[in-house]
Amino acid sequence: MIPLRTPSAGHEIPRTSRFCRNAVVATSLVLVGVTLSSCGSPVAISSGVIRAVGAENQYANVLAQIGGRYVSVRAIVSNPNTDPHTFEVSTRVAQLISTAQLVVQNGVGYDAFMNQLESASPSSSRDVIEVQTLEGLSNNTENPHLWYKPSTMPRVARAIAVDLTKLQPGHARYFATRLSAFSKSVNSLTVAVATFKKKYEGVRVATTEPVADYLLQALGLVNVTPFRFQADVMNGIDPSPEDIAFQQGLLTHRKVRVFLYNEQVSSPVTVSLQSLAKSSGVPIVAVYETMPTPGYDYQSWMLAEIAALTRALSTSRSTVRI
Repeated sequence: MIPLRTPSAGHEIPRTSRFCRNAVVATSLVLVGVTLSSCGSPVAISSGVIRAVGAENQYANVLAQIGGRYVSVRAIVSNPNTDPHTFEVSTRVAQLISTAQLVVQNGVGYDAFMNQLESASPSSSRDVIEVQTLEGLSNNTENPHLWYKPSTMPRVARAIAVDLTKLQPGHARYFATRLSAFSKSVNSLTVAVATFKKKYEGVRVATTEPVADYLLQALGLVNVTPFRFQADVMNGIDPSPEDIAFQQGLLTHRKVRVFLYNEQVSSPVTVSLQSLAKSSGVPIVAVYETMPTPGYDYQSWMLAEIAALTRALSTSRSTVRI
């Protein structure tokens, strides 16, 4: 029997398979970047503006940063109060995909609904950037949260600039300038990662899911939670009693210095572990699958996660919401 996972908003969500996207939750659709609307109402797109879609709002954000005023960007999965591993396709989402000229999606099964929608409305004029392909990853890649790898988004941004230039060659210099500004901004993230690693490399941490594992690796932290446990929680499966006991021991005996959890989704197991971390004096840091909004872009989001980890290690202060 597959257990229910509960998003932080309090609704129960069943997971039916690994990286399942066609479940029972309708994720809200928002507009980001250049053209915005109130209450999700349609926005008129000016002639000559590229219609672009990011499957997840972090990719939509980078699309907007590179495309600027020449791109109208829409994000499909964006609600921080729902589980991104579940998604119900709507007619409106299908229409967005059918009219998009450029799509950026994650791949590795994380947003398989995008492939289904693209197949349902094939278009020779639509460019699709799949991050899995950019990264040269197989379909068997265990951790789909590719945006947490510091090297991923710069590669995505370069691919976006290339495709936007193909679509509008007359604005090539504009897109190149925007890409340069993005790259310079990402340098602050590179510096933050290096600074953190120099001070805290080798520190042991525990997690509920592999959401931020790529970032933890880049920071030099050692995630001692068995991946089997992380994968079970990610897929809505009850972890084994042995794995739960192991996690509990890490916290009660303070064998780790930080406990990270997916703030967007909870289960009885993860809630009990959060309570145990708190009572054991292990600081807690929330991580997110989709970019928290408003107030963040991709770079500031990653910097906020690093800052939260720094506070946890330097002052034992928890960050339950960034």
